[in-house]
Amino acid sequence: MPISQSKNAILVLESPWKLDDYDANRSSVLPFVQGIAKMHGNTEVYSLNFYNKASFDLALECLCRQKFDNTIVYVAAHGSKTHIGDVSLKHILLEINEKSRKFNIKGLMLGSCFAGSKTWLLEGITENSKLTWCAAYSSSCYWLQGTMIDCAIIHRALSIEDEQYKTREEMEEAFAAAITPFAANAIIGENSKGEVVPLSDSLQFVIQPEGRGFRAQLSSEKIFEQAHAMRINEEEDEVA
Repeated sequence: MPISQSKNAILVLESPWKLDDYDANRSSVLPFVQGIAKMHGNTEVYSLNFYNKASFDLALECLCRQKFDNTIVYVAAHGSKTHIGDVSLKHILLEINEKSRKFNIKGLMLGSCFAGSKTWLLEGITENSKLTWCAAYSSSCYWLQGTMIDCAIIHRALSIEDEQYKTREEMEEAFAAAITPFAANAIIGENSKGEVVPLSDSLQFVIQPEGRGFRAQLSSEKIFEQAHAMRINEEEDEVA
């Protein structure tokens, strides 16, 4: 098979959702991601399911076959504070960290409940990797709403220019633009106590610009602040 000439790639690793008693692998984020790729253009989508640690490792190995200018990994499955599917969160992060260097993986979207609870872990494992950003939810997350937000983030990440990767401020601005259409106070899920959680308290962003001297840092608060300012400016422009 010839090498793809596309600039971007989205690697989707998904575990069966079983959203109801009749969901025989019916529900999937894949059609949403394929739509984003077609909308953006110049983007390949490769996907495999995983069921446990061994199948996750095999799926990631199979999907990582070619180096693109910009590769984004999207892991989508039920999650907890320690696991995504039946695989430990730490193992998933370490495996993607290792693959990021060889296959130019710049972004990681964790579409799983509670995967963003341990921001120190996201920061620590993003350090010294090729990853420039990672996004995840610290609460539970409604499936459809979360998938739409995930796709908005991925779509925006496909449009980040090379120079924007070199400054934290420009990357924060890019992701602020991605979440601007979504209300920060909209309920996205619940915390471990069953209390409702707004999007701005759940969605976590870790950013590590390219170049020496930059470290992986949590940027969620600044991103939501910029998104708020963008909405105000848009509303003022509409009034004017």
